[in-house]
Amino acid sequence: MSEKLKRFIQLLIFLGVGIFFTWFSVKDLTAEDIAMIKESAAQVREGNSWFFLLLSALFIVLAHYIRALRSVLLIEPLNYKVRKSMSFYAVMVCYFANLAIPRIGEILRCTFLQRYEKVPFQKSFGTILTERAIDLILFVVLFVSAIFINQNALSQMIVDREQGTTLGMRIENMASSLIHNHMIYILLGGLVLLVALIYFTRKKWGKINFFVKVKNFMVGIWQGLISVKDLKHPYLFVLYTLLIWVSFFASTYVCFFAFDFLADLGPVAAFSVLGFGTLGFIIAQGGLGAAPLIIAATLVLYNVDYTASLAAGWINWTLQTITVIIVGLVSLVLASFAKTSKNE
Repeated sequence: MSEKLKRFIQLLIFLGVGIFFTWFSVKDLTAEDIAMIKESAAQVREGNSWFFLLLSALFIVLAHYIRALRSVLLIEPLNYKVRKSMSFYAVMVCYFANLAIPRIGEILRCTFLQRYEKVPFQKSFGTILTERAIDLILFVVLFVSAIFINQNALSQMIVDREQGTTLGMRIENMASSLIHNHMIYILLGGLVLLVALIYFTRKKWGKINFFVKVKNFMVGIWQGLISVKDLKHPYLFVLYTLLIWVSFFASTYVCFFAFDFLADLGPVAAFSVLGFGTLGFIIAQGGLGAAPLIIAATLVLYNVDYTASLAAGWINWTLQTITVIIVGLVSLVLASFAKTSKNE
């Protein structure tokens, strides 16, 4: 089989995968959701508003490109030189696939790096776990900061009109029940015993071939995890990490200028929308349903009409989703023409 025919078949396969992911990403949209998106689009003000939406989308792509650059830095201590272009394709395919099937994107990202850059799956997977851990820490800081900024409004927000329960009261009740839940302490105790048992019987497990392979796989993941301590450019890594969230903030804030009722809101409101809205993409597949509602609830804190806030939430979600789908599809096509690295 000629090289051109192989690449053509690979292109068809990648396009097929892309079309499948696209369909799977939007198949759960109901007729009501589609109607809401159309109505929300009508809320976009006339003039140069679509320029701001395009600029917002570009900031989303920029955030993912910086994420790809950061990934290159993490893999570098493992003695693998990853091309920036392939790292970006892998990142975009990851987020594109996650819109359809949660967490499958991480597997595809590692598969891409193994196929094209010859980076062992387990090692790249370890670096991704490190990335996720760092991003989670920053998200928690962002989320807590958003709560602190809006604590007065949030604490007085009514979540149960019949009982007159505020969000502050609900959080206090949840925290109290969590502290007095004995099952949590039992599970923690069981986990400690399990770890101790594995540790003291580790020599016996090491004689079984299956567990030797599992151990080697886990060692590879561990090497990827701790690659952060051997970074050749630690300050650049920190800068990239911060710029990822700065780009997402810029994307959110720029999007405000596409709406008359948001154009006068300041960067603090955009920061709050980013802090709370990101939670919607974490708790729901692709943020569908959850993200627009959370964004709307956040904008209401700034005295924006709920219907208008919901329209802005749906446009924000639609913009992010379409951007990831389009760039993800393009990345799949470009990756099909990429050559394998000479990494050993």
